[in-house]
Amino acid sequence: MRNGLVEEAQNLFDEMPQRNTVTWNAMIRGYFQNGQFNQAMHLYNQMDNRDIYSYNIVIAGLMQFGDVNGAREVFYSMPFNDVVTWNSMISGYVCNGLVDEAVWVFDRMPLRNVISWNLMITGLLNCGEFDLAEELFKEMGNRDVVSWTVMMSGFVSAGRIFEAREIFDGMPIRDVQAWNTIISGYIDKGYLEIAEVLFHKMPEQDWNSWNGMITGLVNGQRFSDAIRLFSEMPQKCQRSLNSILMGLIKNGLVKEAHAVLEKHPFGDVVSTTNMIIGYFHIGEVQTAIELFQLMPIWDTTVWNATIFGLGEKDHGEDGLKLFMRMKKLSFPMDEATFTSVLTICSSLPTLNLGKQTHAQIIKMSFNSFNAVCNAMVTMYARCGNMNSALMEFSSMPSHDVISWNSIICGFAHHGHGEEALKMFNQMRLTDIKPNQITFIGVLSACSHSGLVEQGKYYFNFMKYKSFLQPMTEHYTCIVDLLGRYGHIDEAVKFLDQMRDDGIEVSASVWGALLGACRIHNNIEVGEIAGKRVMELEPFNSGVYMILAEMYLDSGRKKDAEKIWVRMKEMGVKKQPGCSWIEVNNNGYVFLSGDSSHPEFYSICCILDLLVIEMEIEILKPNTSSCPDILDICELN
Repeated sequence: MRNGLVEEAQNLFDEMPQRNTVTWNAMIRGYFQNGQFNQAMHLYNQMDNRDIYSYNIVIAGLMQFGDVNGAREVFYSMPFNDVVTWNSMISGYVCNGLVDEAVWVFDRMPLRNVISWNLMITGLLNCGEFDLAEELFKEMGNRDVVSWTVMMSGFVSAGRIFEAREIFDGMPIRDVQAWNTIISGYIDKGYLEIAEVLFHKMPEQDWNSWNGMITGLVNGQRFSDAIRLFSEMPQKCQRSLNSILMGLIKNGLVKEAHAVLEKHPFGDVVSTTNMIIGYFHIGEVQTAIELFQLMPIWDTTVWNATIFGLGEKDHGEDGLKLFMRMKKLSFPMDEATFTSVLTICSSLPTLNLGKQTHAQIIKMSFNSFNAVCNAMVTMYARCGNMNSALMEFSSMPSHDVISWNSIICGFAHHGHGEEALKMFNQMRLTDIKPNQITFIGVLSACSHSGLVEQGKYYFNFMKYKSFLQPMTEHYTCIVDLLGRYGHIDEAVKFLDQMRDDGIEVSASVWGALLGACRIHNNIEVGEIAGKRVMELEPFNSGVYMILAEMYLDSGRKKDAEKIWVRMKEMGVKKQPGCSWIEVNNNGYVFLSGDSSHPEFYSICCILDLLVIEMEIEILKPNTSSCPDILDICELN
């Protein structure tokens, strides 16, 4: 029973020619220990002769499974109760949060031992009754080391470190746990120096003592002291080392952490995984990959961390190659693996691989995880397949705020404003509360669809009904919405409101206003917005081109030339336009002005024919269709 071999125990029990009460008690206790509540009670009800241990075992078991009434019935049906029985009732009540009932039982006990007092004090401390617990502690006749430690631990948990120290100083005998409790209390309150003094005064330290002190020094950013203490540790352990490494990594000291790992060869796969994550975080992708490749063994977590890191640092194609390698090696995958891969597919984007990954997710039954389903919705949305995104969203067993944000932002991104707002209104009928990202999608949907009044309404709704502080992205959406549809003056006033709210007008907001001025030929406001963008982002080539174009369109050629001269002096170069297409599972990238593609001239031929076809369609609607011309091109 202790080893979980319930069936073997049952077979032995059935084969026994004679059974005594001890045998029955062992079986009942074993069933409770292994979570088989019904079997335990069935056997208990079959017993002809029960002793005090039988009753006590069943009371403790029933309390463990939350059947307080059942335990109470057994208690009152007993021919007599010993102190263990009373203690079982107190412990059960405390564990089930019924402290008043525990007090009632405690007050009526004919005889109490130190365990009774300890259980009652623990229950009172757990529910915050410190004064009553302290009163009981003072009434105790005989205390053991547990009594003192329990009382001290209660004060430590409440942050009352000085009362805890009084208890500690009054202890006649202290064990290691008592020392660890008071030291951890001082560490939690930030009194590291006092904790250090106590640590070095300890007659003996166990693993928890060393690890707790090292962790405290790390959390206090005293990394040198933590490393020194780790060096003095008689029996080094990986957990303490990983604590130091994580502290260094979180504070950006990744290379220092790597040096510590190299100096102390007690690292494991967790240590190296943390190092890989750290190097990705500071942008040293190549070092992270080298660490991964040098690992003697891998687990699923380190594969996931490396794939995710590559995707996050714009090395998505390398991340997908690593995923393919993981599959080839038949390494076990989990929901985090597929979430990372789908995220990369969203960023590239590559719909075909996304679909293949979706099929594998279904095959491996990972489509019940919300994080995976959310990633699938996002992937389909960013790849432009909103029908599949909506289908996946609708088939999800449950939705969280990320699910709703994915589908709302997907519709908004592709200009389906009405559908995005419809989904948002459906979201409002659920218990899920929208967050700031939700409203970015909603306001973007209004902007793309020209829903000016709705945009202003939802901005105020976010601010005054949902009590969410608008971010720069929200102001950018509103300025873009107002400006794009001709409300330039109102957009400028909105910038004033933004400043009144204490938010600095960013380059993206000025850029949105500049774009609106370009559409509506408002050179006066556009000039102000453009200059502001150039001040905030002097190497943004787009703003120079837009301003120069606006000057040319308004006949101000000299001003346009000044912009080009300034652009040249700053060393700003226009980034070439880039587009890509996926054909037969192969990706093709095209840069503006690049003619290196082997099919370049054939592609140009097709594009010329498409232009001709469009011109013909405008003049003569009944002319042969574009597919006819493409067929002719293929024959040629």
